[in-house]
Amino acid sequence: MSNELSKESSPYLLQHQHNPVHWKPWGQKVLQGAQEANKLIIVSIGYSACHWCHVMERESFEDEEVAALMNAHFVSIKVDREERPDVDQVYMAAVQLMTDSGGWPLNCICLPDGRPIYGGTYFRKADWMNILQQLATMWQQRPEVAYDYAERLMDGMAQSDTLPISSIPERYTRADLEAIVEPWKKHFDKEEGGYKRAPKFPLPNNWLFLLRYGVLLADEEVLDHVHFTLRKMAFGGIYDQIGGGFARYSVDAAWHVPHFEKMLYDNAQLVSLYAEAYQQNKDPLYKRVVSETLAWAKREMRNSEGGFYCALDADSEGVEGKFYTFDAHEFDEVLGDDAPLFKHYFSVTDDGNWAEEEVNVLKVMWNADSLADEAGFGAQEWEDYLSRTKNKLLSYRNQRVRPGLDNKLLTSWNAMMAKAFVDAYRVFGIEEYLDIAKQNAAFIEKYLVDSNGKLLHQPTYNTSIIRAFHDDYAFVIELFIALYEATFEPKWLYKAREWAEESIEEFYDGERGVFYYTSASSEQLIARKAELLDNVIPASNSIMARQLHKLGLFFDENEYINIADQLLANMVPQMKSYGSAYSNWCIRLMEEVVGFNEIAITGPHAMEHRIALDTYYIPHKLVLGGQEENLPLLQGRITERDAFYICRNKTCSLPVQNIDEALKRFF
Repeated sequence: MSNELSKESSPYLLQHQHNPVHWKPWGQKVLQGAQEANKLIIVSIGYSACHWCHVMERESFEDEEVAALMNAHFVSIKVDREERPDVDQVYMAAVQLMTDSGGWPLNCICLPDGRPIYGGTYFRKADWMNILQQLATMWQQRPEVAYDYAERLMDGMAQSDTLPISSIPERYTRADLEAIVEPWKKHFDKEEGGYKRAPKFPLPNNWLFLLRYGVLLADEEVLDHVHFTLRKMAFGGIYDQIGGGFARYSVDAAWHVPHFEKMLYDNAQLVSLYAEAYQQNKDPLYKRVVSETLAWAKREMRNSEGGFYCALDADSEGVEGKFYTFDAHEFDEVLGDDAPLFKHYFSVTDDGNWAEEEVNVLKVMWNADSLADEAGFGAQEWEDYLSRTKNKLLSYRNQRVRPGLDNKLLTSWNAMMAKAFVDAYRVFGIEEYLDIAKQNAAFIEKYLVDSNGKLLHQPTYNTSIIRAFHDDYAFVIELFIALYEATFEPKWLYKAREWAEESIEEFYDGERGVFYYTSASSEQLIARKAELLDNVIPASNSIMARQLHKLGLFFDENEYINIADQLLANMVPQMKSYGSAYSNWCIRLMEEVVGFNEIAITGPHAMEHRIALDTYYIPHKLVLGGQEENLPLLQGRITERDAFYICRNKTCSLPVQNIDEALKRFF
């Protein structure tokens, strides 16, 4: 028997199609039916790679007793949070207000009109049944209690992301940044890297800001901790030492045992972070991480048209991490005489270094690469030897039952991964990386744009259309600007401006000085939220603030700069409270404090000079060049002679003819 989810395309929804619960997909028809039947609604939200979502399904949603209770008293709706992040955003905000925490699975019980009255994350079967029975009884006997609570909760949600309009200061100062970072430092874990907590999430945008802060504001303590953290993560079990790519988080404080799901968005941002860290500090470990992670994305996450899939599951054969862990005897079987060396290298023990499961989660000792010196290897010789060994282990591992693949193709996540390839291309000069990014941009324009040229959130399926959300626009704009700066092909920049105009028209509220997450023409939910806080993915508002600032400089368009400046001004008063939640805003603030460089490169060797410039670490810049006379910074400057123009605050230096002279403007 199948429920109504059997007609859906989402892998997560299809996982639940044979549950005895009468699940329905989100839609206005279902919501209208709940009101007509006057039944409470269960909105249950998760995603296909979510381990605890699978656990709750096995314990409760596959159970006939639980299903009978849900079917009798509730309209049950399943939502894929990645397919409908707008729905997830609303109910996550409600649960966070109710419980001061959140996560997935997310389960919210609502009035027939969709307003929430109770919620939480994972529930054990007995607790879940008890809660549902109590709520069903209350709804039958005292519905006014539910209506009163829903009203008060909606008021709280309306206030939660409302910020006052702040005046734009004449200038920001170093003290503004230090006031954010000094309290932030107190959370640094000096023993294991990252922050003093467990579980540990990579939070790449945090470390990207702190990397730039450490360099641009000459804070050695911060810079050292960034590199310490990046090395700890790369050596830990959170990084797939055999196949490349990072898991979503580690359950312990030492980055050892991961929650094994691999998300596209984490790995996209981590590639960009490690590439930039390599540009600043030529650590071969960073290059290895970038190369292996991009190889994983190309090998396991890419379809034939150049699009990238969402995620790999944490579980295989019903066991979390089974695909990724090893017994010691497997190393003997695969590596033969090399086994003792690489058991030592990957911290493999006979009893298993993950004591709870008695298996090995591969991790690398802090000084493991010194084994190369001890064994008499040269640097490149060791890299080749290590690569061959990893490939042997990978070939062996690939014979196992693979974790499930979430094959959704989401616009924002595709743009993030394509930009990661662009960033890696600019640092390492590997043309294939740029080719893959261009192929993905072509995929976006072919499959993730409707007939009117407007962005979609995912490809159309069975005539089901989900319009793009604000983060889709923000990340695609960021990608296309990055492609322009890497190629000097103006088509990318003009398309980015076109989508910026659409974004302002569809999402921007000038009175509030904020971009909403859903467009004015999208389905109207019980609340219209704005994404303001930087989390594991930066907020769409902070991404847009940074990209509008760039577009304003590229096109000398004051409207873009004014919007970006107002967005930042509204956020700065909030940022001292918890810097980690504002890291991308902090990058924009730092650009104001230290100054932002506009670099125009002209002449027949403009691209060669751009490539040479990228060997230096200058993160607070935009670069343009080529033959496009319509760009203000290039007008009247395109000649047969090579030249660099360095501009700040609408003032440009006299042209210099070589990169050495140009670099004197920065260092």
